[in-house]
Amino acid sequence: MKYVIVLGDGMADRPLESLGGRTPLEYASTPVLDELAKKSEIGMVHTIPEGMKPGSDTANLSVLGYDPKVCYTGRSPLEALSIGVEMKPEDVALRCNLVTLSEEEEYYEEKTIIDHSSDEISTQEAAELLAAVRAQLETEEYKFYPGTSYRHLLIWDHGQVQELIQPHDVLGQTIGRHLPQDPVLREMMKKSYEILVNHPINIARKERGENPANSCWFWGAGTPPALSSFEEKKHVRGAMVSAVDLLKGIALGASMKVVPVEGATGGLHTNYEGKAQAAVDVLTKEGYDFVYVHVEAPDEMGHQGSVEKKVEAIEYLDGRVIGPILQGLKAAGEEFRLLVLPDHPTPIAIRTHTGEDVPYLLFDSRAPQDHNWSYNEKEAAESGRFISRGHELIDYLI
Repeated sequence: MKYVIVLGDGMADRPLESLGGRTPLEYASTPVLDELAKKSEIGMVHTIPEGMKPGSDTANLSVLGYDPKVCYTGRSPLEALSIGVEMKPEDVALRCNLVTLSEEEEYYEEKTIIDHSSDEISTQEAAELLAAVRAQLETEEYKFYPGTSYRHLLIWDHGQVQELIQPHDVLGQTIGRHLPQDPVLREMMKKSYEILVNHPINIARKERGENPANSCWFWGAGTPPALSSFEEKKHVRGAMVSAVDLLKGIALGASMKVVPVEGATGGLHTNYEGKAQAAVDVLTKEGYDFVYVHVEAPDEMGHQGSVEKKVEAIEYLDGRVIGPILQGLKAAGEEFRLLVLPDHPTPIAIRTHTGEDVPYLLFDSRAPQDHNWSYNEKEAAESGRFISRGHELIDYLI
């Protein structure tokens, strides 16, 4: 028996007037999911424990069967695992986004955050910009490490975990009251703007009509993680297919295999087919029992506030990931159970995460069911099936 989770990050949403009162998931053309839903159980699951911030870190831990209330130590330490940074017990990791701030205002505190991802800047361009920041700001106490696209890392030796604002929570807002209280972190962010605002890469980006990556933004502070082995917990050998360091870090912390996919970016135009093929191969050719396929694009489009692109991301997930995985497993003659869901909603209307329940679909190739429903938020809620503790959902799969 093979087990598959396909996770569309941030795929859930709220009804939108522009879509005739439907959510992007309801509106999108998803023939694979439409057919699959009729043979599957659907329902709702609560992935964010009460009292915790809604995010891909806590939510994906839940979906993988780890109770965030027990094991969560912060988002950035998980990303550090993926990047290959060995944290000392006294280290604190912080996410370092390269963001887009408005440039008209005289004072840094008066600027507005326009884009948390700098138009999904390429990893190569971002690495050059981070190198410029490192050259002027890095010290023995504060070390910068490049990641993927706009997502980077700061390690603070003998640091302090403190409350820091996620940039995608304050899009379109003046940044002054959202800056770190710590004077050193605050000053580094201000200086990063001075370093980056007229960097040749950003000048060229503006000339091309792209958002400049003109400031660092620190958030997601945490201490070294300690996850137990996924195989020891669930008695199956697991693998992760994802483009983003957070999910790769969770997998490494859980002693799972991380499957590299060339051209996987975490953006709308990622290598969907490559992810699907990697998932099939790791199950059918490498002897793994479980694979977790994470697709970031719906979340990114939600943060951008683009209805059209979020719908497109969901349609790509349906036709270019789920469809090929189904075909590949059937062609290999494998019996399998497949779980499809978001980790959390990223509603277009507010452009950030929420902790609302999300819809799941559970299919068993050995025992197809017979229903007339489709997979979306409304019909999953109407099914009456509800799992209140997200970290227990995986027990329904395995």
